[in-house]
Amino acid sequence: PMASPALSGTHHRLLLPCFLRRLPRPRSRSCSRLRLDACHADTLLSSSGAQGPPGPAACSSASSAGGFSDWLLTNGLPPGKVAILERPVPCSRGGKDRPLHFVAAGQDLEAGDVAFEVPMSLVVTLERVLGDESVAELLTTNKLSELACLALYLMYEKKQGRDSLWYPYIKELDRQRGRGQLAVESPLLWTESELDYLNGSPMRDEVVVRDEGIRREYNELDTLWFMAGSLFKQYPFDVPTEAFPFEIFKQAFVAVQSCVVHLQKVSLARRFALVPLGPPLLTYKSNCKAMLTAVDGSVRLLVDRPYKAGEPIIVWCGPQPNSRLLLNYGFVDEDNPYDRIAIEASLNTEDPQYQEKRMVAQRNGKLAIQKFQVCVGKEKETISEMLPYLRLGYISDPDEMQCILSSEGDTCPVSPCSERAVLDQLVVYLKSRLAGYPTTLDEDESMLADGSLEPKKEVATRLVRLEKKMLHGCLQAANEFISGLPDHTVSPCPALYAPELK
Repeated sequence: PMASPALSGTHHRLLLPCFLRRLPRPRSRSCSRLRLDACHADTLLSSSGAQGPPGPAACSSASSAGGFSDWLLTNGLPPGKVAILERPVPCSRGGKDRPLHFVAAGQDLEAGDVAFEVPMSLVVTLERVLGDESVAELLTTNKLSELACLALYLMYEKKQGRDSLWYPYIKELDRQRGRGQLAVESPLLWTESELDYLNGSPMRDEVVVRDEGIRREYNELDTLWFMAGSLFKQYPFDVPTEAFPFEIFKQAFVAVQSCVVHLQKVSLARRFALVPLGPPLLTYKSNCKAMLTAVDGSVRLLVDRPYKAGEPIIVWCGPQPNSRLLLNYGFVDEDNPYDRIAIEASLNTEDPQYQEKRMVAQRNGKLAIQKFQVCVGKEKETISEMLPYLRLGYISDPDEMQCILSSEGDTCPVSPCSERAVLDQLVVYLKSRLAGYPTTLDEDESMLADGSLEPKKEVATRLVRLEKKMLHGCLQAANEFISGLPDHTVSPCPALYAPELK
């Protein structure tokens, strides 16, 4: 079983740890920032920018975000058209959590406007961390990801406290604690009892697999330290696994995972970037087209829609299913056109004709163990794609097998009884998978409509509800195919070596 994150029950946990000394309180600074009238919002507006009222519940004080924005402006951030506002956090910690910051329009914007532009000098990339000459060698070891390298870099920078250039940015990451727009952490940091919210979902196993992967990377951190000794010479601290316990590294890894940006059309050393004003301060949506792009020595955001002052700025999160969005960023998108679940089918290895069937499957672009992706709204298409593969498993006559081997395509001779057997197997599988969840789809709908779920339970319920809807769509499609069979009285054919579904 997964270990619960260290200090997960305490309010003062920092994702990017500092063991050497307690960070001093930030000094108050006088500055001439513009204010959004109704809210005293901390802004990064151009002095000529139009001002407007912020959204209701979106307020920020100078003391909360002032140090972060002062740091950005002092270190070369050009005037922009955005403001850093606050959103209240659901009371998952007895009301102790401070509000989270988010980037909002500081003035009315039109589609195509440049909301902000962050110079590369304020962006953390592997180029900055490792230097060009080291990047390829370290990454081709296949032992450490970019995320692990970035997390380790920020962890050592955190130890330097105010002496670090990144101190204000790290403080902001500490405040966010890897939480996305729903104020929920990645399930990688949930307790065992909280992970029970995901029972029945493939997501539960994905969390375990990812956790094991992070642990493997942690065990390789000392290798990075010794391979790139010149990189860390400015840090008079212990080697990574002595300086940081695993749970602390995992918290830092998850924090970096929640805010890393994948830049396009840049060198390998700049591909993964931590961008101040980027996520998690930006709001992710799956059906948005705006994205952070590298242009002429900076990272720029062009908005894809008009905004009123105070509205959260929305960016595209890439073509990711909701399981990935929850694992990486702690949220689920109800309108995600890229959502999907997998059904794994495999040919029976005990079948005397297994090798011939494997050849036919490969000829048609399928594997002996094949994952079929069920995309939201396209459940019937996936069932149709699966049928030829499943029919192949039901072939038992050697003459039929030879006929298939000598023919083109994936068409198998189909009798009403074998077709009914294939579809019945699918129906039984889909029903058993739905029965694996502790709640029904109707119960999920009822709990969400009630509106009283705590944040992690709510986001988990949204995920499993969307998974169940796709499974119900597959079940409906299979039943429609059954109703279209010419003879409903035919008993299904027995199959000694039916394909396996999981």
